[in-house]
Amino acid sequence: MAKSYEVLGMLIPNGGYVQTGETYEGIQFLECEPITKKQYTDGFAQYDAWKSEQDTTKAAKKAALLERLGITEAEAKLLLG
Repeated sequence: MAKSYEVLGMLIPNGGYVQTGETYEGIQFLECEPITKKQYTDGFAQYDAWKSEQDTTKAAKKAALLERLGITEAEAKLLLG
């Protein structure tokens, strides 16, 4: 189950809000366009699919970069470690 801060990060990625507690009513929209309570509650159902897509995209980009460099992940870790 997604956490409130994760859903807000998905819906409002650039921040601009403060949340007290775990409810919609605890959100103060300071420097962002407010979202509706429905968007917030629907976000919990959408989060897992969104997160999976983000992870898949990141893994594909990483694999493509390693391929382009012609090195393995273990070799990249050696370079960065």
